[in-house]
Amino acid sequence: MSVETFTFKSEARQLLDLMIHSLYSHKEIFLRELISNASDALDKLRFEALTQPDLAPDGTVFRIRLHADTEARTLTISDTGVGMSRQEVIDNLGTIARSGTKEFAARMTEARKVAGDGATEALIGQFGVGFYSTFMAATDVTVTTRKAGEETATLWHSTGDGTFSVTDAHRDHPGTTVKLKLRDADPENGLADFTQEWVLRRIVKKYSDFVQYPIEIEAVKRDYGDDDDADDKNAEPKAPTETIEWQTINSMKAIWARNPNEVTPAEYAEFYKHISHDWEAPFETITLKAEGGFEYRALLFVPDRAPFDLFYRDQKYGLQLYVNRVLIMENCQDLVPDWLRFVKGVVDSPDLSLNVSREILQQDRHVKAIRTRLVKKVLDTLGKIQNEGQSTEEGAEPSTAVSERYLKLWSTFGRVLKEGTTDQEFRDKLKPLLMFQTSHHASEPTSLDAYLARMKPGQEAIYYLTGDSRAAVEASPHLEAFKARGYEVLYLTDPVDEVLVGHITSYKDHKLQSVGKGTIELGTEEERQAEEKVREEKTQAHKALLEHLLGQLDTWVKDVRLSSRLTASAVCLVGDEEDMSPGLERLIAQAQAGTGERPSQKRILELNPDHPLLGKLQVIFEENQEDTRLGDYARLLHGQALIAEGSDLPDPVGFSKLVADLMVRA
Repeated sequence: MSVETFTFKSEARQLLDLMIHSLYSHKEIFLRELISNASDALDKLRFEALTQPDLAPDGTVFRIRLHADTEARTLTISDTGVGMSRQEVIDNLGTIARSGTKEFAARMTEARKVAGDGATEALIGQFGVGFYSTFMAATDVTVTTRKAGEETATLWHSTGDGTFSVTDAHRDHPGTTVKLKLRDADPENGLADFTQEWVLRRIVKKYSDFVQYPIEIEAVKRDYGDDDDADDKNAEPKAPTETIEWQTINSMKAIWARNPNEVTPAEYAEFYKHISHDWEAPFETITLKAEGGFEYRALLFVPDRAPFDLFYRDQKYGLQLYVNRVLIMENCQDLVPDWLRFVKGVVDSPDLSLNVSREILQQDRHVKAIRTRLVKKVLDTLGKIQNEGQSTEEGAEPSTAVSERYLKLWSTFGRVLKEGTTDQEFRDKLKPLLMFQTSHHASEPTSLDAYLARMKPGQEAIYYLTGDSRAAVEASPHLEAFKARGYEVLYLTDPVDEVLVGHITSYKDHKLQSVGKGTIELGTEEERQAEEKVREEKTQAHKALLEHLLGQLDTWVKDVRLSSRLTASAVCLVGDEEDMSPGLERLIAQAQAGTGERPSQKRILELNPDHPLLGKLQVIFEENQEDTRLGDYARLLHGQALIAEGSDLPDPVGFSKLVADLMVRA
């Protein structure tokens, strides 16, 4: 039959230009697409042979082969799949964005429904454009194909100029061969030399390692034989004997598709190292299989140590996304929130919707469903680790002890997990997993449940204090009354804690209350009433002095009052319930550095009603309300309170002068 020339259906020239320049972000993707097409063709043949055994007689080998010719600059990809008829070649390769795979999958799904089998075999090709990605790397493409069950073959050829030709050809067995005339290598523009064996191996390993059929490459094997003259230093070295052999370069082992009971920890560790580039075994392995109307598998790993870029702003995180064992995205951030960015692993689903280039997910309700399920699975696993070793016998007393393994995990990833408290969807599941430094123990952190178990009778709030370090918090005057009465206080010293307490305001009906904000009421109801009565009497006795001090400090504070939290120190600064903490104020100031904007809020100056200094100030005030020392002492007290909490002085030079003057007077 003579050669027939056709014009592509659709605006072919423009579409091919789009394929070459815009659709794919990596030019090497074309090889993934051709291998995926070959895998689909093998799947189709295997399926068709179920009802037509003659299509794949005994001895049929299902495989994909790559052959590169460096001198001719050609790359050939061949398979032993179902092949195409002449009309299918015209229909499928002559109409851009027509997908034979998609039509076949629809027919197969319907056939299985009729047969009573609800499972579907999701094949990769959905849009019919992947084949044309070859023009990113090739100047012309030749396809030779023979459909299973037919004797004749068809040759399709195009240079991507808007036309293609079709003619009869010969092929010994069913299947398809795609031969590319490669463009010159241009590494600077992402165009590697695809005739190089190591380049092909790398691409197959990256994208198609788990394709279930062997991908073979024609490789040179060198045999140096036995060197009989090894002891003769003057003998010429023998030239190696070279033979050509086909080597399988993909593993074909999708470890996540195997029964977890049949996979050893060593195998999981080896796979984790492969995908994470870590040199240590994972801390924990998590498997997940979802079946039903929407199917997917996941294999997740928690590393044993934090990656070096855990807190880098531009860090690339996410899970590897596979569709039918073919890598679609290496870092799919849609499947895991940033506060679980340390989790590594893969998700494989035959049912996900892809965009036309198969490089990013379309907006799909299934994506959110997978994400939600994965996060819950990870948090449930962390909860089990937290409670390892606790008795599960009926009637056993519940324990708040935390396992050593969880303490190790928390020390590694606790700061990142705290970021998840801003995630409203998972906040409640995160709360029991949170750990904090505490006044109860010098080094070991505590959970909120453990804190509740140690609360004093009648205590309603969970007390905490934020600060830059444990040492700074422990030295805070705000804790004096709590230490004196034996109340436990959580020490929140991570920068993220300032954000955390803005989102977690209660736990199991107990309010989280900062000891540096609001009014503090400790002890029994009777004790609180008695102390309040005494404090009110003292406030009345010093009312005029407190008002005078407020007048001296009204630029910086909104009230001056007597304190219920101080037992030794003379003064401290506190905020109202809704005020920012000093630490959060400093964080915002750092973020706005250089903008000319700084958060500014007035707080409350509290004086210790039992400190001798208050009595001395009262004497000076009663002798002469216009005494300038009152203003000096007020500013010294304010500066002292700022220094105690780690905040900056509004006028360091003026404060230093006041201290020097006070020393001279003394």
